[in-house]
Amino acid sequence: MKQSSLFREIHEQPDVLRALIDQEAAHIRRIAGRLREREIRHVVIAARGTSDNAATYAKYLFGAVAGLPISLATPSLYTLYERPPRLEDALVIGISQSGQSTDIVEVVREGRRQGVPTLAVTNDARSPLAEAASHVVDIHAGEEKSVAATKTYTAQLAALALLASFWVDDAECVEAIERLPAQVAQTLALNEAVANRAERYRYMRDCVVVGRGYNYATAFEIALKLKELTYVVAEPYSSADFRHGPIALVEGGFPVICILPAGRAYDHVFKLASDLKERDAELLVISEQDEALDLATTCFHLPAGVPEWLSPILCVVPGQLLAYHLTLAKGYDPDHPRGLRKVTDTR
Repeated sequence: MKQSSLFREIHEQPDVLRALIDQEAAHIRRIAGRLREREIRHVVIAARGTSDNAATYAKYLFGAVAGLPISLATPSLYTLYERPPRLEDALVIGISQSGQSTDIVEVVREGRRQGVPTLAVTNDARSPLAEAASHVVDIHAGEEKSVAATKTYTAQLAALALLASFWVDDAECVEAIERLPAQVAQTLALNEAVANRAERYRYMRDCVVVGRGYNYATAFEIALKLKELTYVVAEPYSSADFRHGPIALVEGGFPVICILPAGRAYDHVFKLASDLKERDAELLVISEQDEALDLATTCFHLPAGVPEWLSPILCVVPGQLLAYHLTLAKGYDPDHPRGLRKVTDTR
């Protein structure tokens, strides 16, 4: 059976991350040095779709590592309403794998018009987004043929992690990033186990994906992959927000995907998972912690030793594999989800 583009691209991620580190790290270091020379007091990030989930990761990353307040841009203010906000003392970042989204490009252009530093994180260094920005980070993911973004997402996260690490000039953080390609390769060893479990969820119509902190973004990204590939109504939540009403959804057998790597957020999500187990929920757990995996009906065992701030790059991989194999189990085409195109032009 011929492998799909999506399968190949999921499994290319270790090589993509290595290429990014080898080919772009020195350039990102130079960009970080130039940005440190500016009076940057906050960061504004514009993105859509999968890239918007990378932006959510960046909110936690730059806040925790660099101590900078982060806001996500409202692109319609720049395009539909033509009322862009004042951006003084900001760094404006546009994140887009294609670099083609008109409204993301316009946010970056407006930042440049207002004289603030601008940065494009993209897989096309010749795209309109790259042309609009004063600095460009090429994520070096190569052509991504599948509509569902996988390798470009993890490369975006790694590029942002490198930028934050160089911003604060932390060599230990950079060394941790350099270990990621091997750790992602270890995570991909789950493929056969995930394939064997996918049939169990063939008739799943809805589910919830729960994470917190850095992995709030992962909850959104896994939910997005399930929606666009398997047509399951997958709703993402932080473990805190889920208790404020949505937990009423849970009854016996209701599927909940819990993202539970070690770190500051672990105890909060573990307590929720334990409570959901008492409600007889069907738990799918992504973790390296035995006590968390013991709660699960379906386990996705992560490599140990990954710091929490980098864990989203690993935690999303089991979700990608689950979405891929569940798509096959349901009899759908993983490379051509219905009604979707690779490049979505939003204005």
